[in-house]
Amino acid sequence: MAFDNRVPAASDDIADTLNYKAVSKRVIAYVSQSDFGLVETLAERVAAIILDEFGVSRVRLKLSKPGAVRGARAVGVTIERTAATL
Repeated sequence: MAFDNRVPAASDDIADTLNYKAVSKRVIAYVSQSDFGLVETLAERVAAIILDEFGVSRVRLKLSKPGAVRGARAVGVTIERTAATL
């Protein structure tokens, strides 16, 4: 996640930085309630949540689905989105 860290770096105050715990909890809650058939759909929705709700300018997301294809450990996608492209 791309976040302008100059303010928190200058203040050394945790209240000024990106709350990674809040991002993690939000994503876990969303994913646990979703029932999309495609990892691509889920990846796009999660990226949009992170960009829209947490004020980051860019997110790179890797999403995999273990055991989805016989003979493969996992299948998945990696996407990178910016606030301007959504």
